[in-house]
Amino acid sequence: MTQHTVLLYSDDPEVRDRMRLAIGTRPAVDLSVKFVDASTYAEVVKLVDDTDIDLLVLDGEATPGGGLGIARQLKDEIADAPPVVLAIARAADRWLASYARVEGTIMYPLDPVTTGETVAGLLRAYPAIRQ
Repeated sequence: MTQHTVLLYSDDPEVRDRMRLAIGTRPAVDLSVKFVDASTYAEVVKLVDDTDIDLLVLDGEATPGGGLGIARQLKDEIADAPPVVLAIARAADRWLASYARVEGTIMYPLDPVTTGETVAGLLRAYPAIRQ
């Protein structure tokens, strides 16, 4: 079984807890996850720079630094940026996620089945995305 590091970003600790619960430590039979948390843009950047992050799950509703802006900036500045899942409140925001080069979106309220499948799919595809 492969263990991956997933960064959870939201300014709200309750949102990060809901993300963690929706993903779980075993999003699939063949995958295990350990989590690192960030509550600010600066923490996201530091963790991406200093830690082997396999996937970012970003809160599109966070303030003042929204997950959408953070995703776009990371994709612009880091050649091999980890894949990103953006949690959004409106399906209409999927086009913005596409503009930010986000690999996956999940909708609030977070559904554990959909969230786990999205995360597991990207973790399995991770080597192909990071090359």
